[in-house]
Amino acid sequence: MQFGNMQYLLLLWIVPALVFFYLWAGMRRRRRIRVFCGPDQQQRLASSLLQGRRRLKAALLILAVGVLVAAMARPRWGYHWEDVKRVGVDIIVAVDVSRSMLAEDISPTRLERARRKLRDFTGMLEGDRIGLVAFAGSSFLQCPLTLDYGAFSMFLSYLSPEMIPVPGTDMAAAIRTATKAFNRQERTSKALILITDGEHHEGDIMQAAQEARREGIRIFVIGIGTPDGTPVPAVDGSGGFMKDRSGNLILSRLDEKSLQKIALETDGAYVRSVTGDLDLETIYHGAIKKDVESKELSASRMKRWEERFQWFTAAGLLLLLLEFFIREKRRDSRLKSDA
Repeated sequence: MQFGNMQYLLLLWIVPALVFFYLWAGMRRRRRIRVFCGPDQQQRLASSLLQGRRRLKAALLILAVGVLVAAMARPRWGYHWEDVKRVGVDIIVAVDVSRSMLAEDISPTRLERARRKLRDFTGMLEGDRIGLVAFAGSSFLQCPLTLDYGAFSMFLSYLSPEMIPVPGTDMAAAIRTATKAFNRQERTSKALILITDGEHHEGDIMQAAQEARREGIRIFVIGIGTPDGTPVPAVDGSGGFMKDRSGNLILSRLDEKSLQKIALETDGAYVRSVTGDLDLETIYHGAIKKDVESKELSASRMKRWEERFQWFTAAGLLLLLLEFFIREKRRDSRLKSDA
């Protein structure tokens, strides 16, 4: 036998508590009768009450509570084998970890916002495989496609500008790295989510997007940052900001036009990052699940246990019904006339 909700078995302490309560109540009732009633009145009360039935009602109630608690724990026994197929989309997420992602125009930083969103994103997934690419001036596959969302979230925590020593933002390299991470034998069910501020400095981004399209990959872009621009924290961690050779502050601006072109080239979609998860919901439910063809990702046989809580529920309700219809007092016309 198994239980689906074993935590409810902790409520079985109610059963001995009820037993103790009925024993205590019975002793207290008998003491009060002896104190407040004379011998004759005690005899009349004893003759009008059916002590056996009172004990039976208490036993039925206690048993009903125990059986209903067991029903809440969802007892199961007996099982059958069921073929389970997991259907979904292969999704690679490429995250920009360049210095500009430490800008604080998005609270707390652009990079931290991206991390938090992607942790929430794993909760939206409906059986899809997910992988992670980190990029700055170069790129690498940090987490290959997996159904283990916990492992994916663990890799997210390592994202930082220090993990890639090459400065810059090479989105073309990120797209090519993601392209290699997909199954090259397939031309469907492949989506790339690109999270970046859009400041592209290296590589031929449109050529990389065209290559991805030929591989059947659709690119969905989330722009993170603001078009107005904001200073970039200094590399030395002094609390200052990066400056150019002339001593002017380097401002990082969200380049939405470039990002929109990338998405358009592969029949994908572009959204700007917003507070909450509306942007990821728009990308996932409104685009990926709607427009990208799903495929069978895995198949297995699962042991399905038969639920038996219905029997316990029915037995508990029947015991309560029996307890309700059992009378404690004897019908005695003589007692009624005396009254």
